[in-house]
Amino acid sequence: MEKAKLLIIEDNEDLVFTLNNVLKKEGHKVISVSSAEAGIDIFQKEIIDLVLLDLKLPKMDGIQALNKIKEFDPDALVIMMTALTDPKPAIEAMKKGAYDYLMKPFELDEMKLVVRKALETHQLKREVFRLKRAHQEKNPVDVLYGESAEIIHVRDLVKVVAETPKTSVLIEGESGTGKELVANAIHYSSQRADQPFIKINCSAIPDHLLESELFGHEKGAFTDAKAIKKGLFEFANGGTIFLDEISSMKLALQPKILRVIESQTVRRIGGLIDIKIDVRVVAATNTELAKLVKNKEFRDDLYYRLKVLEIKIPPLRERKEDILLLTKLFLQEFNKEFNRHIQKLDKKTEELLTAYSWPGNVRELKNVIERAVILCRDDILMPENLPLEIKTGSDIPHSRVGSPGKISLQEMEKIHIAEILKTVGGNKSQAARILDISRSTLREKLKSYRIE
Repeated sequence: MEKAKLLIIEDNEDLVFTLNNVLKKEGHKVISVSSAEAGIDIFQKEIIDLVLLDLKLPKMDGIQALNKIKEFDPDALVIMMTALTDPKPAIEAMKKGAYDYLMKPFELDEMKLVVRKALETHQLKREVFRLKRAHQEKNPVDVLYGESAEIIHVRDLVKVVAETPKTSVLIEGESGTGKELVANAIHYSSQRADQPFIKINCSAIPDHLLESELFGHEKGAFTDAKAIKKGLFEFANGGTIFLDEISSMKLALQPKILRVIESQTVRRIGGLIDIKIDVRVVAATNTELAKLVKNKEFRDDLYYRLKVLEIKIPPLRERKEDILLLTKLFLQEFNKEFNRHIQKLDKKTEELLTAYSWPGNVRELKNVIERAVILCRDDILMPENLPLEIKTGSDIPHSRVGSPGKISLQEMEKIHIAEILKTVGGNKSQAARILDISRSTLREKLKSYRIE
């Protein structure tokens, strides 16, 4: 069973002494207080895994304390303790969200069993949460495919940083190079692997909502704050938070991120309490932050705090020796997905793939191979299965566009879309998938280019 941080709220000193000793022998960290007010204060400042709460307390009783705790954290795990012969108050507490209750005097073995079951439930929920993100990351560094010196260096850096407990990491690289894969590898190679791994794309959330997503808010903190909300930093406690595209974060929010990294505390919007957390921050950007710092578009203090360890992922064009290796891996993947049996690449296909500059990097290569596998009707991947931008100019219909050197980008796109639609028999969903765009975007382009 996972060891946890427990909070005992009980005014009977003898019982507290006994519970403290028994639970500490179980390996748990225990904090004990004698009043509901003191317990709530501790709960708001610490990340507590489980609360043992007496129903009858001086001033504020257990039900009121439970309401306060649940108001602050709706997911709080609380076990009620009561000496009352009438179980109704304890049952009422369970209706309000308590996990279970113990009737005093209780056997210590009974108490240990209830605590163990509660923590196992908590751990199971977190394990499901983790497995959804881990997927096939059992050997996380191994998914950073490549034989080039550049990618080997990246793998080595990931192994180094994974051994550190809290070191902040800045991952820089063009779009499509695999920054998220590197972040995954850092987390799942570290001692935090069985803890939450929270990802957020800073550019995908409106500025006015990003702060609430990260830090959470108290009820009534602003007009739409109708209930308490925990932020992603709280959910990431014990694990890692991945701030993707951090270069898009507004300057006003950046000092708050810096404060979280340095103090390992977080304060919800509208809150007065600093909540202690234990989180590693991994940030990523496809923009050179040093340039943004120089132009006063990104805070230098946050930049230097993030880049304690910096990992730069090279673009695919700078590691040509990895192109065919990645191609064959993707070929295997899509053979299985689409039930195809393509055995190899035509020599000319290999030459074209290696010569191309890959502005979209590994993501673009994967999309190209997916498209090629769908289009291929033989056991060899041929040049004609590749998109126009990779094939030679002689593959472009001259009768429609004239000299290859004078083709506009729009005309090229129009021809490419028409070719894909023809290949898939007019299936717009399949065409949109091959083109790596949404159906609505495809529909707009068909209308714009007047493609029937």
